Amino acid sequence: MAGFSLSNNALVTYIKESKEELKKVAWPSREVIIRDTVVVLGLSAAVAAFFGVLDYGLVNGITRLLQQ
Repeated sequence: MAGFSLSNNALVTYIKESKEELKKVAWPSREVIIRDTVVVLGLSAAVAAFFGVLDYGLVNGITRLLQQ
C-alpha cells in the first residue's frame, strides 16, 4: 500500500487528540466520587421506599373499596 502512513490516519489522529483532551479534564477526587455515590444510592433507596409504600397503600385502599 503505497502512501499509507499512520501519522495521517484519521483514527490515530482522533485517538491522540482525545488523549490530550482527557489530560485537561478536572477529575473529581476519590472522596467526592464516594460522597456523590452515597448520596445517589441513598436518594434512590428513599424514592424506591416512598413509591413502595405508596403502591402498597393504594393497592390496599382500592382492594378494600372494591370489596365493600
